[in-house]
Amino acid sequence: MKTIRPAILSDVAALLQLESQAFSCDRLNRRSFRHAISSSASELIIAESHNTDNADDIPVLLGYALMHLRHGTSLTRLYSIAVANEARNLGVGQALIHAAENLAISRGRRILRLEVSDANHKAIGLYKKLGYHVFGQYNDYYEDHTNAVRMQKRLHSATPAHTSRLVPWVAQGTPFTCGPASLQMALRALQPDYPVTPEDELDIWREATTIFMTSGHGGCHPMGLALAAKRRGLMAQVCVSDRKPLFVDGVRDGLKKEVITRVHESFTRQCTEQAIPVTYSTLSLKELTTAFDDGALPLILISTFRMDQSKSPHWVVMSGYDAHCIFVHDPYFIQENSSDSPMDCQYLPIANDEFEKMSRFGRARLQATVLLRC
Repeated sequence: MKTIRPAILSDVAALLQLESQAFSCDRLNRRSFRHAISSSASELIIAESHNTDNADDIPVLLGYALMHLRHGTSLTRLYSIAVANEARNLGVGQALIHAAENLAISRGRRILRLEVSDANHKAIGLYKKLGYHVFGQYNDYYEDHTNAVRMQKRLHSATPAHTSRLVPWVAQGTPFTCGPASLQMALRALQPDYPVTPEDELDIWREATTIFMTSGHGGCHPMGLALAAKRRGLMAQVCVSDRKPLFVDGVRDGLKKEVITRVHESFTRQCTEQAIPVTYSTLSLKELTTAFDDGALPLILISTFRMDQSKSPHWVVMSGYDAHCIFVHDPYFIQENSSDSPMDCQYLPIANDEFEKMSRFGRARLQATVLLRC
């Protein structure tokens, strides 16, 4: 009899043995398995066999599936799946995938993504049979230099296909340049010949920064980003929910407040001089998706508190949407362990209700969006 259950720490030795049998490279180690079992951001399930005719029968590990879940999003990543040699062609892999999908749905996830070697034709065929489709590729991804095919499945069959746009992903080079990196993504998407360089990332920050924030370096003002975008050949429109100087809430130092206010007033004046439209109102999800359909690429200010407990403002790029989610490219990436990948920052699905909360920053519930067009 075959059963599927959550892994526990006493399974680690058997998991390591299976890992060594199933993979010649890119193997998970003891620490990775132990972390996956204990972490709230991971789900590790195993399939095992039982002999019901023998009370002393020791279960045999047939396979496992490991998923990673990103907090605050609707995304699950099937990071690894393995089936023992003696269990191949018995439906173990398919059963693990179905169990992983059901588990992801129970955790409120709507999309399951995975990577598989482009040389593993049998696995690709199984994934396609189960409803997964290819949406990208990463070259030289594995230790043996094979390429990774990116596949995904929408876990609710009634969910319509999503609308998305090809947006090259750019990582922010410093802890404070999410705005410039987001603008660079938009520039590269709308102007394919635009050269993404660290120098221009810092130039954009100097042009758009508020100079001060609550602490540390200043972030980027939406009007500052709009002005920087226009200097680089794009048309820009700013939608902001408050006419008052932005980002002064929580700033206690009088000089900092004065500087932030003066920068805000300067950006406001420059937008008027440059004929950049500034709309002082909130932007509904319907208005946001309509602008996206009309060709705009939105830069959106969010609070990442629901993702990483940070209360800092953060800029992302809208890269798509469906009936349930807004998809974004997040420029912030830090590899804390071997399972973290820049792919987790691309077309990141955020459920509409979560997005509504994330896109309101601070006590003033500030909403800011910069709509960019060619």
